[in-house]
Amino acid sequence: MPPPSDPEGHEGRPEYRVYRSRKAWLPRREGGDRDALGSLRDAGPSRGPAGPRRGWSRGRIARWVLGALACWVLLSTVVFLISAQIQQGSIGDETNEVLGGAGYPLGSANTVLVLGSDQRVKGTREPGAQTSKGRSDSIMLMRIGGGSNSRLSIARDTVVDIPGRGRDKINAAFSFGGPALAIRTVEAYTGIDVNHVIIVSFEDFPSLIDAMGGITYRGGCVVSRINGGFSNGGYTLRLRAGRTHIDGRQALALARTRTNECARSENDLTRARRQQKVVSAMKSRLLSPVAFLRLPLIGGAAPKSLRSDMSGPTLLGLFAALSLSGSPQTQVLGTESGRVPEDVKQRALRRFGAG
Repeated sequence: MPPPSDPEGHEGRPEYRVYRSRKAWLPRREGGDRDALGSLRDAGPSRGPAGPRRGWSRGRIARWVLGALACWVLLSTVVFLISAQIQQGSIGDETNEVLGGAGYPLGSANTVLVLGSDQRVKGTREPGAQTSKGRSDSIMLMRIGGGSNSRLSIARDTVVDIPGRGRDKINAAFSFGGPALAIRTVEAYTGIDVNHVIIVSFEDFPSLIDAMGGITYRGGCVVSRINGGFSNGGYTLRLRAGRTHIDGRQALALARTRTNECARSENDLTRARRQQKVVSAMKSRLLSPVAFLRLPLIGGAAPKSLRSDMSGPTLLGLFAALSLSGSPQTQVLGTESGRVPEDVKQRALRRFGAG
């Protein structure tokens, strides 16, 4: 059927017209107001070749910063675990056999025996240096984890019964039978089961302090000549009273000082207390912003400066527990004569166990 005709002669098909809009050179105004279409156009997102632009908002910057910090901590942790795993096998099977097991340090109480060894590498030129097993220059028990936090230093000249060797100074046990005999001697003397052992090496200890960027020591004047001082091939330490920033070699000499020319009346008990100040200064440094910036260096140096039966994750848990705990006052067990009365020892052990 043909389409109906139009009175004006057009066919019945409707006519369509297409209008295209384009941006006006000048905004259109009606009654003084901006044209509505122009307003909507101006309010739309600014688009480039790849889509809408994204600005650096505070939230986005915070996410980037947190991500970078997390990566930095992860890198440091991996470096620490690898270094610790490499060092774990150096403790020896005999030592592992005498240690008692314990839970993970963050959740369970652990008793750790820390021994400072004065053993040097073969070929050293330092006068009087021990290149075989050496002696344990410092002896400290730590009770850490599971809500426990206490420390007990045993003076190196304390006279005790060494299993299989008779009466002698307690630091001689390490020389006679290494860390295994030192552990057995400390357990027999205190009645406390040792779960883990850490042996701090004098050779590598300064590198850990240097990796931290040094430590800040607070104490009295110290002038000491380790193994005869510089003039005899040893080391001379000079520290003024008050607050001093020291490097690794100074920290090691400070921990080893037995004769202080600034205070001739000091004894081995004073030396043990000074060593605890060094440990506290290291802990304070680890919690500082400077240490965070140097975290990968510290993570690599820490396991190298010590030997332990602990695996990388267990050692990491111990350090985490130490960081989260406070700084308890360290007891020093010993006398100038080297013989400790039984009642004095028992009081010190009760305070240590209650920490």
